[in-house]
Amino acid sequence: MKKSIVLTVALGLSMLLGLGLAFAGEEIKVEAGQPITGRFAFAGKHINQGLMDSLGYANEQGGVGGKNFKYIYEDTGYDLKRAIASFKKIMAKENPPMMYGESTGVGKAMAQEINSRYHVLYGSTSFSEELSDRSKNPYIFVSGPTYSQQFGVLLKYIADQPQKNNKPHRVAFFYSDTEFGRDPIPYARKLAKELGIEVVAEEVTKVGAVDITSQLLDLKRNKPDYCIFQGYVVPPIPEVIRGAKDFGLDITFMGTFWAMSKMLLDKLGPDAEGYMGVSPYSYWYMDEVPMIRAMHAYSKKHHPDVDYRPNSYMQGWFTGMVYVKLSKMCDEAGLPITGENLKNMIPRVENWDTGGLNGVVSFTNSNATATGKVYKAQNGKFVAASDWIRLDD
Repeated sequence: MKKSIVLTVALGLSMLLGLGLAFAGEEIKVEAGQPITGRFAFAGKHINQGLMDSLGYANEQGGVGGKNFKYIYEDTGYDLKRAIASFKKIMAKENPPMMYGESTGVGKAMAQEINSRYHVLYGSTSFSEELSDRSKNPYIFVSGPTYSQQFGVLLKYIADQPQKNNKPHRVAFFYSDTEFGRDPIPYARKLAKELGIEVVAEEVTKVGAVDITSQLLDLKRNKPDYCIFQGYVVPPIPEVIRGAKDFGLDITFMGTFWAMSKMLLDKLGPDAEGYMGVSPYSYWYMDEVPMIRAMHAYSKKHHPDVDYRPNSYMQGWFTGMVYVKLSKMCDEAGLPITGENLKNMIPRVENWDTGGLNGVVSFTNSNATATGKVYKAQNGKFVAASDWIRLDD
């Protein structure tokens, strides 16, 4: 069932007239196909809420040029055919300047029509390198660094660490046999070589693999200093980490965004201590971060029973920030807020201070931020192990 959430700030008639704000109907539409149910619902419902709240927060700050954002979404159930049908229905009925999609699959399936027919600014749950390629997909952006860029952040961090016995760092890539898992591996191989890091093993499994005995034996044989997970959310990460400890292996395990959640730390329990990885965003409990404080204030007002938001919520909130930022840039340039104009603003985003949520970012060389921070698990939480690392510096 289609749900419509209209995010507006209540203003008196006198204020409308006095400030010259937009009349009814003059709204900026953001529409979405969200994976609120289905196997990705554990993250989708939080992404949806984060995007909704980010636009609601923007409205409370005055919107853009006197216009408020109107957020309309449908639950697509993380089903590709259903999501594509929803996308086409929304575009035919509403023709919004901005759309949000549930997956890499939808983005790739719709990319040609987004670029040639719909001309809509498109964000999604995806961190796909292909979708962020501006030369191929100028209307599509990624809400953070791509998976390749996330690997780049981790490899740069590793390269800066002291070497053992003055020998090159030894790294293993541990990834699922899926598009999600394989996406950054060619780039990671190339960058590791450039940084003087030795890739000593590549372990490949099915998603949620149960038997990882052969992979553990291979890690024992090759003795990497670091092992980076890609293409998993929880399993088989806990099994690998515990198995490596049983073998007495001294390996620092790392993950990219989807393997950097509180959910994983809870599954690991005491074995999470020392686990590391990269995230594009600050965490909910980091109340020294200005944008996190703003989230807390908004949540206290609108969701008083909520005491925690996961990193998927941060992705939704940051995506909303991108929509608002590009809309403001159009408005300041005296241009209507259309997909075409929004798309043209992406390369102009330079040294944007995100209030600490994603550091200071630029969409310089692609439609992705190329910015992330390395975190380390400590006492059940992630704490910063680096400053923001920008690959385009």
